[in-house]
Amino acid sequence: MSQPSSIQPKQVPGDLPRVLGASQATAIVVGTIIGSGIFLVPSEMMRDTGSSTLVYLAWIVGGLLSLFGAMTYAELGAMLPYAGGEYVYLRGAYGDTAAFLYMWTWFAVAKPASIAAVTLGLARTLEFFPAFRWLRAQVLGMGGPLPLLWSQVFAIAVTWFMTGLNYLGIKKAGDFQLVFTILKGILILIVAGLCFASAAGTWTNFTTRLPNATGGWSGFMLALIATLWAYDGWNDLTMVAGEVRHPERSLPIALIGGLFIVGIFFMATNAAIQYILPAAQIASSERPAVAALAVVAGPGGAGFVAAAMALSIFVTLNGTVMSGARIPFAAARDRLFFRQFAHIHPRFQSPSTSLMVQGLLSTVLLLFLSQFQQHFELAVFAEWLFYMLTATTVFVYRHKQPDVARPYRVWGYPVLPAVFVLCAGAVLIWSYAGNLKGSLLGSGLILLGLPVLWLVRRRYGASVPAE
Repeated sequence: MSQPSSIQPKQVPGDLPRVLGASQATAIVVGTIIGSGIFLVPSEMMRDTGSSTLVYLAWIVGGLLSLFGAMTYAELGAMLPYAGGEYVYLRGAYGDTAAFLYMWTWFAVAKPASIAAVTLGLARTLEFFPAFRWLRAQVLGMGGPLPLLWSQVFAIAVTWFMTGLNYLGIKKAGDFQLVFTILKGILILIVAGLCFASAAGTWTNFTTRLPNATGGWSGFMLALIATLWAYDGWNDLTMVAGEVRHPERSLPIALIGGLFIVGIFFMATNAAIQYILPAAQIASSERPAVAALAVVAGPGGAGFVAAAMALSIFVTLNGTVMSGARIPFAAARDRLFFRQFAHIHPRFQSPSTSLMVQGLLSTVLLLFLSQFQQHFELAVFAEWLFYMLTATTVFVYRHKQPDVARPYRVWGYPVLPAVFVLCAGAVLIWSYAGNLKGSLLGSGLILLGLPVLWLVRRRYGASVPAE
């Protein structure tokens, strides 16, 4: 069901309130995408490609590919502006089973794993500061029957802090996202400005090369996958589309405009690092942005970048927690998941049960991360499989519902959506071949949803008809 561009989608009992404006929606896109990757992946990309030119080419190709995906999703989101995002588009185009397997994958694996990885990344970033190293020593000194790392304890605490913030309602979480995304952007611009203003920098660094890099097509593809990881999260806004005011206008603006903003930040930060450090130093540095600011401003500069990284990761976590809880909520409303997940808190108007279970699953992964971490790359396979399938739905809807009002139509149809689908398929094949064990495990976890769907259908009967 779609709405004319001047009409707000009708609210029905059981809907989450539409309280997010265009600025908050854009902050969800920008704040969720920009995490630690902007500060870390330049070293990995340099080791893969060996040249600044190919690094920049990977950033540009990865950004364009993500933009094509966002433009495709913008048409789908403006036409079907409901909670659940990709779940809604897949269900309307391909039916209950495809939508349920998407929901199951995100609910059981992808989102809890993302939350666990983000919180652990925050803990490791904060270890740069003496106060957190002291805290680590105190936790390690406690001993006890459960030998937890301090990073696990900290990550679990942060997970529940952010879950609690979202439990209090998306308006508070959205305001938090807006304020701290603006602050994040200011800090990133300061980092870039300090680098370009430094006498220690030189443009000749852009011509340096790394002789022992992987290089060639293989190196470029590895670098491209790194950029796609850095750009990942642009789709999260569609999962909270049911809480965006005037989605027919706000969703396309936030998705497309947000990716342009992210691209500017990524290119500026990468250029700033390369202005200060030659290729060999970028490749050998675990945290190239920290290394660059250490050259520019000494230990204080390195600490500033570490603080910016920590804030960036923290804001990403909010967007990840916020978006993930809406998927099982949407499925439960359609009688495609256990009905408790459709519960809305009477006071805070949040999907409280879904948020709490998501937090519990993330905690379980954090407790057993040493066993789980070796399989984390399965998320690459699962995510790009569903990105590809979801993008194909734009062709299905154009064919089956040609006369339905579309407040936004993807520019360049059908070429740009087709390019995204083909490239997503290439990434999927590359990740599958490169991590066969993890990809097979990912496939198994996706298919594990089929017996769960059978149980749900047996319990609740027929699902609610799709929009």
